[in-house]
Amino acid sequence: MTLLCVDVGNSHTVLATFDGDRVSGCWRVRTQPRATVDEIQLLWRGLLRDAEVTGVAACSTVPQLLPVLRQLLDRLDVPVTLIGPGVRTGVPLHVDNPREVGADRVVTALAAHELYGRRPDGTGRPVVVVDFGTSTTVDAVGPAGQFLGGALAPGVEVSLDALAARAAQLRSVELTVPAKAIGKNTVAALQSGVVLGFAGLVDGLVDRVAAELMATFGVGPVVVATGGLHPLVVDSCRSVGERDPDLTVQGLRLAHEKHQSAR
Repeated sequence: MTLLCVDVGNSHTVLATFDGDRVSGCWRVRTQPRATVDEIQLLWRGLLRDAEVTGVAACSTVPQLLPVLRQLLDRLDVPVTLIGPGVRTGVPLHVDNPREVGADRVVTALAAHELYGRRPDGTGRPVVVVDFGTSTTVDAVGPAGQFLGGALAPGVEVSLDALAARAAQLRSVELTVPAKAIGKNTVAALQSGVVLGFAGLVDGLVDRVAAELMATFGVGPVVVATGGLHPLVVDSCRSVGERDPDLTVQGLRLAHEKHQSAR
Protein backbone atom coordinates (compact mmCIF):
# COMPACT_ATOMS: atom_id res chain seq x y z
CA MET A 1 0.00 0.00 0.00
CA THR A 2 1.38 3.41 -1.00
CA LEU A 3 0.05 6.70 0.31
CA LEU A 4 0.83 9.83 -1.70
CA CYS A 5 1.07 13.07 0.30
CA VAL A 6 1.13 16.40 -1.56
CA ASP A 7 1.96 19.74 0.05
CA VAL A 8 1.30 22.59 -2.41
CA GLY A 9 3.21 25.61 -1.16
CA ASN A 10 3.61 29.13 -2.53
CA SER A 11 7.03 28.43 -4.06
CA HIS A 12 7.35 24.65 -4.20
CA THR A 13 5.18 21.56 -4.16
CA VAL A 14 6.41 18.55 -2.23
CA LEU A 15 5.21 15.06 -3.14
CA ALA A 16 6.08 12.13 -0.89
CA THR A 17 5.09 8.49 -0.96
CA PHE A 18 4.78 6.43 2.20
CA ASP A 19 5.20 2.75 2.85
CA GLY A 20 3.52 2.61 6.24
CA ASP A 21 5.05 5.46 8.24
CA ARG A 22 8.28 5.47 6.21
CA VAL A 23 8.93 7.93 3.38
CA SER A 24 9.72 5.79 0.34
CA GLY A 25 10.05 8.62 -2.21
CA CYS A 26 10.11 12.41 -2.16
CA TRP A 27 10.13 15.09 -4.88
CA ARG A 28 10.17 18.89 -4.76
CA VAL A 29 8.94 20.82 -7.82
CA ARG A 30 8.20 24.47 -8.48
CA THR A 31 4.57 25.44 -7.88
CA GLN A 32 2.86 26.71 -11.03
CA PRO A 33 -0.26 28.66 -9.96
CA ARG A 34 -1.67 28.68 -13.53
CA ALA A 35 -1.16 24.96 -14.17
CA THR A 36 -4.15 23.01 -15.49
CA VAL A 37 -5.45 19.79 -14.02
CA ASP A 38 -4.03 17.83 -16.99
CA GLU A 39 -0.59 19.38 -16.58
CA ILE A 40 -0.47 18.52 -12.88
CA GLN A 41 -1.72 14.99 -13.52
CA LEU A 42 1.01 14.42 -16.13
CA LEU A 43 3.62 15.74 -13.71
CA TRP A 44 2.46 13.41 -10.94
CA ARG A 45 2.44 10.42 -13.28
CA GLY A 46 5.96 11.22 -14.46
CA LEU A 47 7.30 11.43 -10.91
CA LEU A 48 5.45 8.43 -9.52
CA ARG A 49 6.08 6.18 -12.55
CA ASP A 50 4.84 2.69 -11.64
CA ALA A 51 4.01 3.36 -7.98
CA GLU A 52 0.63 1.87 -7.09
CA VAL A 53 -0.99 4.65 -5.09
CA THR A 54 -3.72 3.45 -2.74
CA GLY A 55 -4.55 6.79 -1.09
CA VAL A 56 -3.84 10.52 -1.36
CA ALA A 57 -3.59 13.27 1.25
CA ALA A 58 -3.10 16.85 0.10
CA CYS A 59 -3.13 20.46 1.22
CA SER A 60 -2.58 23.75 -0.56
CA THR A 61 -1.74 27.29 0.53
CA VAL A 62 -2.29 28.56 -3.03
CA PRO A 63 -5.95 29.56 -3.46
CA GLN A 64 -5.74 29.54 -7.28
CA LEU A 65 -4.76 25.89 -7.30
CA LEU A 66 -7.41 24.58 -4.91
CA PRO A 67 -10.13 24.13 -7.59
CA VAL A 68 -7.61 22.40 -9.88
CA LEU A 69 -6.43 20.18 -7.05
CA ARG A 70 -10.02 19.20 -6.23
CA GLN A 71 -10.67 18.32 -9.87
CA LEU A 72 -7.60 16.12 -9.98
CA LEU A 73 -8.41 14.36 -6.72
CA ASP A 74 -11.97 13.73 -7.94
CA ARG A 75 -10.50 11.75 -10.84
CA LEU A 76 -8.75 9.31 -8.54
CA ASP A 77 -10.35 6.02 -7.56
CA VAL A 78 -8.65 5.85 -4.16
CA PRO A 79 -9.42 7.28 -0.69
CA VAL A 80 -8.58 11.00 -0.69
CA THR A 81 -8.15 13.54 2.12
CA LEU A 82 -7.92 17.21 1.15
CA ILE A 83 -7.05 19.17 4.28
CA GLY A 84 -9.11 22.33 4.72
CA PRO A 85 -11.86 23.89 6.82
CA GLY A 86 -14.27 21.23 8.05
CA VAL A 87 -11.79 18.36 7.80
CA ARG A 88 -11.04 17.00 11.25
CA THR A 89 -7.35 16.58 11.96
CA GLY A 90 -7.52 16.22 15.73
CA VAL A 91 -5.64 19.52 16.20
CA PRO A 92 -7.51 22.04 18.42
CA LEU A 93 -6.94 25.53 17.01
CA HIS A 94 -6.54 27.96 19.94
CA VAL A 95 -6.46 31.11 17.82
CA ASP A 96 -8.81 34.03 17.19
CA ASN A 97 -9.95 32.83 13.75
CA PRO A 98 -9.28 29.13 13.06
CA ARG A 99 -10.20 29.52 9.38
CA GLU A 100 -7.18 31.80 8.88
CA VAL A 101 -4.71 29.07 9.81
CA GLY A 102 -3.15 27.46 6.74
CA ALA A 103 -3.73 23.75 6.28
CA ASP A 104 0.02 23.19 6.10
CA ARG A 105 0.52 24.73 9.54
CA VAL A 106 -2.24 22.52 10.98
CA VAL A 107 -0.84 19.23 9.70
CA THR A 108 2.71 20.27 10.62
CA ALA A 109 1.51 20.91 14.17
CA LEU A 110 -0.12 17.47 14.17
CA ALA A 111 3.14 15.78 13.16
CA ALA A 112 5.17 17.87 15.61
CA HIS A 113 3.02 16.74 18.51
CA GLU A 114 2.79 13.09 17.48
CA LEU A 115 6.49 12.70 16.65
CA TYR A 116 8.16 15.08 19.12
CA GLY A 117 5.58 16.16 21.70
CA ARG A 118 4.76 12.76 23.19
CA ARG A 119 7.05 11.44 25.92
CA PRO A 120 7.60 7.68 26.37
CA ASP A 121 5.47 7.79 29.54
CA GLY A 122 2.51 9.14 27.57
CA THR A 123 2.65 12.72 28.83
CA GLY A 124 2.99 15.62 26.45
CA ARG A 125 5.38 18.52 26.09
CA PRO A 126 5.21 21.70 24.01
CA VAL A 127 6.83 21.87 20.60
CA VAL A 128 8.03 24.88 18.62
CA VAL A 129 8.14 24.37 14.85
CA VAL A 130 10.38 26.59 12.74
CA ASP A 131 9.41 26.27 9.08
CA PHE A 132 11.88 27.78 6.60
CA GLY A 133 9.89 28.32 3.41
CA THR A 134 8.52 31.22 1.40
CA SER A 135 7.84 32.68 4.82
CA THR A 136 9.73 31.88 8.01
CA THR A 137 7.15 30.53 10.44
CA VAL A 138 7.61 29.93 14.15
CA ASP A 139 4.60 28.03 15.52
CA ALA A 140 3.78 26.89 19.05
CA VAL A 141 2.11 23.55 19.78
CA GLY A 142 0.86 22.81 23.29
CA PRO A 143 1.49 19.58 25.24
CA ALA A 144 -1.98 18.28 24.32
CA GLY A 145 -1.35 18.87 20.60
CA GLN A 146 -3.23 22.17 20.47
CA PHE A 147 -2.11 24.76 17.91
CA LEU A 148 -1.46 27.96 19.85
CA GLY A 149 -0.46 30.34 17.06
CA GLY A 150 2.94 31.70 16.19
CA ALA A 151 4.97 34.29 14.33
CA LEU A 152 5.31 34.91 10.60
CA ALA A 153 8.34 36.60 9.01
CA PRO A 154 9.54 36.93 5.41
CA GLY A 155 11.43 33.99 4.03
CA VAL A 156 15.15 34.01 3.30
CA GLU A 157 14.82 34.03 -0.49
CA VAL A 158 11.97 36.57 -0.43
CA SER A 159 14.06 38.98 1.64
CA LEU A 160 17.11 38.61 -0.58
CA ASP A 161 15.08 39.13 -3.75
CA ALA A 162 13.39 42.22 -2.30
CA LEU A 163 16.73 43.69 -1.25
CA ALA A 164 18.26 43.10 -4.69
CA ALA A 165 15.21 44.67 -6.35
CA ARG A 166 15.15 47.80 -4.17
CA ALA A 167 18.88 48.50 -3.76
CA ALA A 168 20.54 49.45 -7.05
CA GLN A 169 24.10 48.48 -6.04
CA LEU A 170 23.13 45.15 -4.49
CA ARG A 171 22.45 41.96 -6.36
CA SER A 172 21.19 38.46 -5.77
CA VAL A 173 23.93 36.15 -4.53
CA GLU A 174 24.32 32.46 -3.85
CA LEU A 175 22.77 31.63 -0.51
CA THR A 176 25.43 29.94 1.58
CA VAL A 177 26.70 30.15 5.14
CA PRO A 178 29.47 32.78 5.35
CA ALA A 179 32.77 31.98 7.03
CA LYS A 180 32.59 35.12 9.19
CA ALA A 181 29.98 37.64 10.26
CA ILE A 182 32.13 40.56 9.07
CA GLY A 183 31.94 40.45 5.30
CA LYS A 184 34.91 41.87 3.42
CA ASN A 185 32.99 42.32 0.16
CA THR A 186 29.41 42.84 -0.97
CA VAL A 187 28.68 39.14 -1.55
CA ALA A 188 30.03 38.09 1.85
CA ALA A 189 28.23 40.96 3.56
CA LEU A 190 24.93 39.98 1.96
CA GLN A 191 25.40 36.34 2.91
CA SER A 192 26.16 37.33 6.48
CA GLY A 193 23.19 39.66 6.73
CA VAL A 194 20.73 37.21 5.19
CA VAL A 195 21.84 33.84 6.57
CA LEU A 196 23.21 34.84 9.97
CA GLY A 197 20.61 37.58 10.26
CA PHE A 198 17.79 35.08 9.84
CA ALA A 199 19.45 32.73 12.32
CA GLY A 200 19.39 35.57 14.83
CA LEU A 201 15.77 36.34 14.00
CA VAL A 202 14.80 32.71 14.57
CA ASP A 203 16.72 32.46 17.82
CA GLY A 204 15.11 35.63 19.12
CA LEU A 205 11.59 34.51 18.26
CA VAL A 206 12.13 30.98 19.60
CA ASP A 207 13.46 32.39 22.89
CA ARG A 208 10.34 34.51 23.35
CA VAL A 209 7.92 31.75 22.31
CA ALA A 210 9.69 29.21 24.53
CA ALA A 211 9.52 31.59 27.50
CA GLU A 212 5.75 32.01 27.02
CA LEU A 213 5.28 28.24 26.77
CA MET A 214 7.36 27.72 29.91
CA ALA A 215 5.28 30.29 31.78
CA THR A 216 2.04 28.64 30.66
CA PHE A 217 2.86 24.93 30.94
CA GLY A 218 5.86 24.85 33.30
CA VAL A 219 8.04 22.95 30.86
CA GLY A 220 10.26 24.05 28.01
CA PRO A 221 9.54 23.01 24.40
CA VAL A 222 11.47 20.88 21.96
CA VAL A 223 12.31 22.96 18.89
CA VAL A 224 12.06 21.36 15.44
CA ALA A 225 13.21 22.86 12.14
CA THR A 226 11.63 21.95 8.80
CA GLY A 227 11.01 23.46 5.37
CA GLY A 228 12.96 23.55 2.13
CA LEU A 229 15.44 26.22 3.27
CA HIS A 230 16.15 24.87 6.73
CA PRO A 231 19.53 23.29 5.79
CA LEU A 232 20.82 26.77 4.89
CA VAL A 233 20.08 28.49 8.21
CA VAL A 234 19.66 25.84 10.88
CA ASP A 235 23.38 25.23 11.49
CA SER A 236 23.69 28.88 12.51
CA CYS A 237 20.76 28.68 14.94
CA ARG A 238 21.53 27.89 18.58
CA SER A 239 17.87 27.34 19.50
CA VAL A 240 16.99 24.43 17.18
CA GLY A 241 17.30 20.94 18.65
CA GLU A 242 15.70 18.73 15.99
CA ARG A 243 15.51 18.68 12.19
CA ASP A 244 12.78 17.01 10.20
CA PRO A 245 12.48 17.87 6.50
CA ASP A 246 9.41 15.61 6.17
CA LEU A 247 7.34 17.11 8.99
CA THR A 248 4.51 18.49 6.84
CA VAL A 249 4.07 15.39 4.69
CA GLN A 250 4.21 13.27 7.86
CA GLY A 251 1.38 15.45 9.14
CA LEU A 252 -0.59 14.79 5.96
CA ARG A 253 -0.08 11.06 6.48
CA LEU A 254 -1.32 11.26 10.07
CA ALA A 255 -4.30 13.43 9.12
CA HIS A 256 -5.26 11.00 6.36
CA GLU A 257 -5.12 8.08 8.75
CA LYS A 258 -7.28 9.89 11.32
CA HIS A 259 -9.78 11.07 8.68
CA GLN A 260 -10.17 7.67 7.04
CA SER A 261 -10.48 5.80 10.36
CA ALA A 262 -13.24 8.20 11.46
CA ARG A 263 -15.37 7.35 8.44
